[in-house]
Amino acid sequence: MTPHPDVHHLLHTQAVRALPTGPVPEPSPCEPPATPRARLGWALVTLGLRLAIPPAARPALR
Repeated sequence: MTPHPDVHHLLHTQAVRALPTGPVPEPSPCEPPATPRARLGWALVTLGLRLAIPPAARPALR
């Protein structure tokens, strides 16, 4: 089912207005990603790094 032409026009113009006009900022490598799948990957990498560090060096991470 297609929306009424006026509604379609309104949705299109609102979507166009919502588009960012400037350059896309690059995510900081220090901040965890926003999506759930990326967060899981980030957590696994962080856990792997923590497990790979010798126990004597771990207190510095806490």
